[in-house]
Order: sequence, then C-alpha cells, then structure tokens
Amino acid sequence: MLTSKNVHRLELDGREIILIGTAHVSRKSVDEVKEVINAEQPDTVCVELCQARYQSMIDTETWKNTDIVKIIREGKALLLLAKLALSSYQKKLARKFGINPGEEMMQGINSAKETGAELCLADRDIQITMLRLWRKIGFWGKIKLFFHFMLGLLLNEDLTEEELEKMKGQDMLSAALEELSKAFPQLKAIVIDERDIFLAQKIKEAPGDKVVAVLGAGHIPGIKKELGSNHDLDELNRVAPPSKMTKVIGWGVPVLIITIIASTFSVDRATGIEQMISWVLWNGSLGVLGALLAFAHPLAILTAFVVSPISSLSPLLAAGWFAGLTEAMVRKPSVVDFENLSEDMHTLKGFWTNKVTHILLVVVFANLGSTIGTIIGGADVISRFLSTFFGS
Repeated sequence: MLTSKNVHRLELDGREIILIGTAHVSRKSVDEVKEVINAEQPDTVCVELCQARYQSMIDTETWKNTDIVKIIREGKALLLLAKLALSSYQKKLARKFGINPGEEMMQGINSAKETGAELCLADRDIQITMLRLWRKIGFWGKIKLFFHFMLGLLLNEDLTEEELEKMKGQDMLSAALEELSKAFPQLKAIVIDERDIFLAQKIKEAPGDKVVAVLGAGHIPGIKKELGSNHDLDELNRVAPPSKMTKVIGWGVPVLIITIIASTFSVDRATGIEQMISWVLWNGSLGVLGALLAFAHPLAILTAFVVSPISSLSPLLAAGWFAGLTEAMVRKPSVVDFENLSEDMHTLKGFWTNKVTHILLVVVFANLGSTIGTIIGGADVISRFLSTFFGS
C-alpha cells in the first residue's frame, strides 16, 4: 500500500475512496498518479475534468471548430472572452511552473485505460460554472470583469513568490478561478465551493468498491467535508434564467423613450425632432467610438452607427452583434488564427491582432459604446421632454 501525504484514504459505505491531491510544480504529481492507480487497480478513476475540458485535452484541434458567428448571434461574445481570459491565465501559470496544463489529469486518464478502470469525469461543466457566474455579476460586473482582464494583459505582471507557493497546492482551473474571485468576492461560492460539492457527489456516485480520484490538492479539504452528505447535482447544474426585473427594465426603457419622444412630438414637433436626432447621434457616435477603439473595419464601424440607435430600443438586439458579424464577414478568421490563439492571448497586442479575439473585442466595445450612448441620449431626451412640458 502506497503512503503519501498527498494520498487520502477514506471508507464510505463499505467502499474505499482514495483521493490523490496533485500539485503542478513538479513531475512528482504525475508520477504519483500513475503509481497509485497501478498499485490500487481501482474499479473507477475520477478526474477533475468536465466533458468540455476533457475533449479539449484529447482534441487539440477543437478551437478550429469554433463557430464565431454562432457565438455572436447567441450573445455569448463577452462570455467567450471571459473563458479565453481564464484559459490564458491557466497557460500563464503553466509556463511559470514549466508544465503542461492538466498533465496529471491526462496521466489519470491514461492509467485508467491501462488498468481497465472506468473513467469518470467528475467536475461540473465549465460552461455551467461560467454561466452561473455570469448571471450573478450583472451587466456592469461583466464590464468590470472585461476591463480587469484587459488591465492584466496591459500590465502583464509577474506572480510573486508568495503567490507561486500558494498555487503549488491548486489545480490550474481553481487557481485561475480563485484569482477571479478576488476581484468578485461574492463569486467564491460559485467558482470554488460549489465545485467541491459537485466533485464530492460525483465521486460518491462513481461505480465500484474502490475509487481513485485525481484532484487539485486545494479541493481535498472541501471534498472530504462534503463526502458525508448527499447533494442534488441537478440543482448545481441549474442555470437561472434572467430575472423578471431584468426583463421589465429591458423592455421598459425602450418603451419609455419612445413614449417620451412621441409625447413631445405631439406638442412640439421641433423639439421632438431634436430628441430623435439627439438619440441617433449619441447612440450612433458612441457605438462608432467603441468600434474605433477596437480598430474595427470601416464597414463594421458604419454598421455600429446605423444599428446602435435601433438596437438600443430592443433588448433582443445589440449593436455589437451586428458590428461583430460584419467584422467576421470582412475579416474572417483563418485556421492560423485559431492555431495561434493560445499564444496570442498572452499579450495585449496579440489579443488585438488575432482575428478571433479581435472580432470579440469589436462586439464588446461597440456594445459598450452603444450602452453609454443610450444612457446619455436617454437623459437628453428626458431633459428636453421636461423642458417642453414643465419648463418656464
């Protein structure tokens, strides 16, 4: 029987659960995973991966199949940027530690095959984790997240020795998510604690009398605590729809603006026309400014101007989507752009020049500009309305 401070043996309902806490700074963790699985010959090997992360590890060409147009149409451009930021941070840590991300998980997969053990992907889908996080932070939180990441690219600061030491006991994903939770403390429950619960339940439900689980060492305390309880995986996998208040505001603001302009127009035609011009100019010009900041193609910039005043009157549309789709059509990403994506994400220049991330930036900046234009244009429309009806 192998003994190590990284190997935790538990008895649970007559079954043996063996947790291997991995660290990413040496070859030792990879070797230890192999040794434990070969020695124990478990019925099941659980690895801290979801299907999407597992697929990306065994299929390095997965990025080439990304449908950037579909992502924009579904309104997931900013979400994809956040996932890319997470991936970039993981690779940054990997370069610091001189290892490949997920190498010990890959060893767990290979050892499971070699010993004939059943493989269990025990982590929650990263997409669900990100979507639950997404619902929590709101619009301005998303903007804060984006600029937090862009600032990190701009500064490109090195990790301190203290930070590196702390990360030695964490898996790459948890280290990246924990870094994210520092900027958004309220998210720790979603990005860290919930995953401990999910992993514990999946390990409990794994088939066989002997189960080995390969986990980042930072998860071990939480998982050991939760193994004695039963948890509802469906609840942990549930992504709440947008709140009713969000829908009310989304439709209420456009209806209010249209009603105010129509009311003003019925009393003072000249002022009503001024309101319409103000709305178009503020929305269009700031949508254009956003597209310009992203160095969008002239056609994408023109699209931002034309669409911004219209899309701002519907929660189902966004100027950035149309600007991004135009950018994607005139500057279509090539296979090379997807191949270079992992490296280009590490620098501000690379992020702006790679056609994949550049399109996403056009979407985000055009949307941001249009949103600010809506706020300023809406305030001006209301001001002119008040002056017309209540002015001296």
